[in-house]
Amino acid sequence: MSRLKEQYQNEIVDEMTKKFGYKNQMEVPKLYKVVVNMGVGEAKDNAKVLESAMSDMATITGQKPVICKAKKSVANFKLREGMNIGCKVTLRGERMYEFVDRLINLALPRVRDFRGVNPDAFDGRGNYALGIREQLIFPEIEYDQVDKVRGLDVVIVTTAKTDEEARELLSQFNMPFRK
Repeated sequence: MSRLKEQYQNEIVDEMTKKFGYKNQMEVPKLYKVVVNMGVGEAKDNAKVLESAMSDMATITGQKPVICKAKKSVANFKLREGMNIGCKVTLRGERMYEFVDRLINLALPRVRDFRGVNPDAFDGRGNYALGIREQLIFPEIEYDQVDKVRGLDVVIVTTAKTDEEARELLSQFNMPFRK
């Protein structure tokens, strides 16, 4: 069992129950899934770019990414419906807890000029979205093997009903929110 999941079961459930007064243990918010997305716009011209992005994402998450295709044609971007334009991974269960643990404790502190993540990036339903500018902050990625620096989006989906509950849950996981 991952360290973060043990911490959730042993400490966080009790803390959240005290703070919000839940009557049932099943009411306590928990992590549902984590979606990691990487948009690769240059993939329409060069297929190798998407392959390298997919290998980087597979190294970061430990799971093979799914290719995302364009839903609509857009003439200004020279984009046709069905073209490959990105990749994503949906993490659940044990891999999700391992990824969130590595994100919070290893990757985010390696960001240049890091002052904390935005505490207002919740969507109103208890989900948190985080944009990362470069994949190099993850220790699994070797700097010499990277052909181009790419950003990625991380969406942490929780079962919380409000942003306040989700913010408290992520704070209990030691998410470094900006003051």
